[in-house]
Amino acid sequence: MAVQFKDYYQILGVSKTASDDEIKKAFRKLARLYHPDVAKNKTEAEAKFKEVNEAYEVLSDPEKRKKYDTLGANWNQPGGYQPPPGWQGGGFGQEGDFEFNFGGTGFSDFFETFFGGRAGDMFGGFGGMPRQSAGSQRGGDIEGVIMVTLHEVLQGSVRAISLRTTNPRNGQTQTQTIQVRIPPGVQEGQLIKVAGKGNPGGGRGVPGDLYLRVKLEKHPDFTARDQDLYYDLDLAPWEAALGASVTIPTLEKSVTVKINPGTSSGQKLRLRGQGLPNRKGERGDLYAVICIQIPSQLKPEEKALWEKLAAISSFRPRV
Repeated sequence: MAVQFKDYYQILGVSKTASDDEIKKAFRKLARLYHPDVAKNKTEAEAKFKEVNEAYEVLSDPEKRKKYDTLGANWNQPGGYQPPPGWQGGGFGQEGDFEFNFGGTGFSDFFETFFGGRAGDMFGGFGGMPRQSAGSQRGGDIEGVIMVTLHEVLQGSVRAISLRTTNPRNGQTQTQTIQVRIPPGVQEGQLIKVAGKGNPGGGRGVPGDLYLRVKLEKHPDFTARDQDLYYDLDLAPWEAALGASVTIPTLEKSVTVKINPGTSSGQKLRLRGQGLPNRKGERGDLYAVICIQIPSQLKPEEKALWEKLAAISSFRPRV
């Protein structure tokens, strides 16, 4: 099956030699521009945001980025990109098995094919259809990936996912819409089971199951680590030195935090109970990580003030 190649470097607007920091900055800039919470055209922005998120999902992961870089050479062969022989990605079964494609998971066919679910390792795969009785075989289980937003982790949701199944023997396709319940407290890597939506069984055999592996959305403001969230709080040098009150976002609302005088870069401010829930509903914490920013350009009068401060200050950072 032909798959349309995705140029993740072009999507993020970075070169193939871009550093991890450059990739992260490019993602955050675009994610803030297209995040559905702030964009005017929400439908168009949502599609663009998912594309940006997918690109960052691959390029921010060293293993995925290395694998992706090996795919690019033949992307423009006639008919679109064809997966190399023996490729263990999502979207393809073993010889003679049904092929499947997802819609509404938040990821493209390209990602599903090369970085999505694997069939065979956990569940016996497409070909692993254990015999139930004479003349019947249970259908194989299939696996895909689903992008889950942090708000869905917090509140839960029901998502409509389309599943297109193709019979390689006769080329016939069937598309069905599946309602998938995402429970609050769902975690990265967790499998959501949808019973009976896997490969069709043989004879009178029952179909297999569908498993969707959770990938948490890359958020422009927050980094999730288990149940805790981390937010980079940028401060001007004078805010860190003199203290200040600043407003920061949480998943539910904005809050004001107090910056004590003499705050150093790297310090963490802990907001209890503002993180993600676990399966029991217990919330983690939100950590605001202090990042002191230095102006890259100075007006003449600003430069004069910095020079005056340097002359009169008794602060010695290397003593």
